[in-house]
Amino acid sequence: MRSALHQRLSRALQRFDEMISHVATVAVVSVVLVTFIVSLAIAGFPMKWQTGFSTVSSAIVIVLLFAAKHTQDRQQTALQLKLDELIRSIPAADDHLVQIERADEKELVERKLDQIEVHESLRDAANDEDRSTDEST
Repeated sequence: MRSALHQRLSRALQRFDEMISHVATVAVVSVVLVTFIVSLAIAGFPMKWQTGFSTVSSAIVIVLLFAAKHTQDRQQTALQLKLDELIRSIPAADDHLVQIERADEKELVERKLDQIEVHESLRDAANDEDRSTDEST
């Protein structure tokens, strides 16, 4: 039951994220905000309205924060799975990089330094090759 509810909630948050990312949604929210501000000014800025608006806008921001975080985590997980599959499919790739995001900090730092060394050695080799080509011409 929990997983079915979790899936429905996840789908609802994805749809919500798609809905709020449209330009039409921004236009509608802008019109509503301008209308409210004008109404607030005409009514003399009553404190109850300001408090209500502040409470509702804070609640909306919190909901948007959680919806965006959920969608971002889901997209990052999907991207990570795709990258892991690419690593697995390339015979020369380092299989230790699959699921590297779960490694402890020390291993991440070591892998990063290893990658920097590889890139620097490749750059040095390319520079040496360029120099030897320039000297021969």
